[in-house]
Amino acid sequence: MSVIENFFRDKVVLVTGASSGIGEELARQLARAGAKLTLAARRIEVLDELAEKIAASGAARPLAVACDVTRDGDLERAVAETVRVWGKLDVAIANAGFGVVGALKKLTLEDYRRQFETNIFGVLRTIYAALPEVEKTRGNLAIMGSISGWGAAPATSPYAMSKFALRALANSITPELERSGVKVTLITPGFVASNIRRVDNRGRFHPHAKEPVAPWLVMDTGKAVRQMLRAIARGKREAIITAHGKLLVAVERLAPWINRAVGKRLARGKSGG
Repeated sequence: MSVIENFFRDKVVLVTGASSGIGEELARQLARAGAKLTLAARRIEVLDELAEKIAASGAARPLAVACDVTRDGDLERAVAETVRVWGKLDVAIANAGFGVVGALKKLTLEDYRRQFETNIFGVLRTIYAALPEVEKTRGNLAIMGSISGWGAAPATSPYAMSKFALRALANSITPELERSGVKVTLITPGFVASNIRRVDNRGRFHPHAKEPVAPWLVMDTGKAVRQMLRAIARGKREAIITAHGKLLVAVERLAPWINRAVGKRLARGKSGG
């Protein structure tokens, strides 16, 4: 058995934002590993279709739950339904999120509030709803961060702020929850093939939008998710995914002035001179 199969077999796992991209691939790989899944997202029809495909592959059919992480009560209902169907909850993966981008002068306070409501408070809602059950199983919480939580680029301030906040959250609660046997893993990906760059500032998905990142920089979703799941299985405190992500974090730790200089050049380029 692989590390992933050995750890996740018969574990009950809740994944938010499971309808596409990284969340969808998490569902597929967890199902192959023998996990019992609850898939949560706003688009229930997409979740049902994914659940049917997983069941057709011979794995246990996931429980699909309509859930908006920005709404109070949705996560509590998802967790309650998980326990009703599967009897427990071992792992919660707070994956739901999107990116608000743009220059400061072109954004409003409402743009920042919208970003924080999903990326920060949505994660907190997931943790608060799942924690009582995860404590019972001495299980795992995983938070989907980003290398933007280490280095903020021009015209990404709402997204970067939200991911910096998640890194602070993970660093704060990891030692707190260790006392009750709960392990916290912060997932810190660089560019991974997903739908996040096809979602606009209001959270609307544009399936035919062009990928703005050079293909050579984008890691295959399957490869990235395998690294994420191995990190959770091993109880790692943080997993930095992609080579460029590891490089950025190393530079930020050892020579942050380099990242500042790059940021200045990017800002001049975006302003046209």
